[in-house]
Amino acid sequence: MKKLGHLNRDIARVLACLGHTDSIVIADCGLPVPPGVECIDVSLALGEPGFARVLDTVLADMACERALFASECHSHNPAVSALAAALPAQGIATEFVSHEAFKQHCGQARAVIRTGDATPYANVILYAGVIF
Repeated sequence: MKKLGHLNRDIARVLACLGHTDSIVIADCGLPVPPGVECIDVSLALGEPGFARVLDTVLADMACERALFASECHSHNPAVSALAAALPAQGIATEFVSHEAFKQHCGQARAVIRTGDATPYANVILYAGVIF
C-alpha cells in the first residue's frame, strides 16, 4: 500500500504521467469536462471535498510551475482569489483569463479532478514543472 504522496490511485497515476508543461484541472462540481479529457471525480456531497483541500493535496505531490484561474474569481469567490494570491510565494506563477478562455484551456488538460465544491469559479489549471 502506498504510504506517501497522493493516495487516490487515479490522481497518483495522472501526476506520475505528467511531463513538463502538461496540465491538470482541479474543478468545482459544475465545470464542464471537455470531451476526451479524463474526469477523476472525488466529489462526495455538495462541498465535500472542497476545492482548497484538493488543491493542497495535489500541490503537495506535484511539481507545479504555473496556475491559471478565471479572472471572475476576484469578484465572485474571494477565497479562491486569496488562494491564487498565495501561490507565487510557493514559486508558482499565477495567471488569470476570462472564464470562457479558461474553459477552452481545459480541453488541453490530461485530466479534470472534480471536487464537491459548489462555489463559483473554484477552478484552477495547474501546469507541471520539473523537479530538477
